[in-house]
Amino acid sequence: MPAPSLVDILRHIAREEPLSSTVRAFRGLTREHLGQLLEEAAVRLGGAPEPSESRATLPQAPEPGAPAVSPSPSEPASRLRVYSDGAARGNPGPAGAGAVLIDPAGHVVARLGRFLGTQTNNYAEYMGLLLGLKHARTLGAREVDVFADSELLIRQLGGRYQVKSPTLKPLFDEARRLLEGFTRVKLHHVPRARNAEADEMSNRAIDERM
Repeated sequence: MPAPSLVDILRHIAREEPLSSTVRAFRGLTREHLGQLLEEAAVRLGGAPEPSESRATLPQAPEPGAPAVSPSPSEPASRLRVYSDGAARGNPGPAGAGAVLIDPAGHVVARLGRFLGTQTNNYAEYMGLLLGLKHARTLGAREVDVFADSELLIRQLGGRYQVKSPTLKPLFDEARRLLEGFTRVKLHHVPRARNAEADEMSNRAIDERM
């Protein structure tokens, strides 16, 4: 096997390495933006990437506290799947919200994460959903399929459970308003294993203070 080139190494780091320490060292830098910088360096060194590796241009790094967002497709999808999750280490404890948006062809169009400070798991679950719904709306989606592993969240939004928590009630109300803005909504409670990417984003939000 030939020795790897610098281009190969840079692309491997961009895709496979967590890059957490570098992200923490530079205020406002996200994992996605750092990966894009490494990819751009590889392109300059070795030419354009293979078609299967091409990526949309990422936005500039967000202000501290803003959600980390991956590239959006150039052609907006009218229907999106929104996978959302939340994590709290200690419940309450350091918490993060995460969401992943997928188009009808199965392509990930956005990965989002936000660090929430000290919060409960249920608060983080709602915040993950709000992240996903707000971004779906900015992408022009008219229909959404919502997937979450929180039975409480899905049953509250579906009207099967009441919202008794004064902390969750404003988040519930905001989620309902957002959902009413779509022409079609389906809510799905899924096992945690089927929500792994959103779970990853919520935990990265904690680890990397997105």
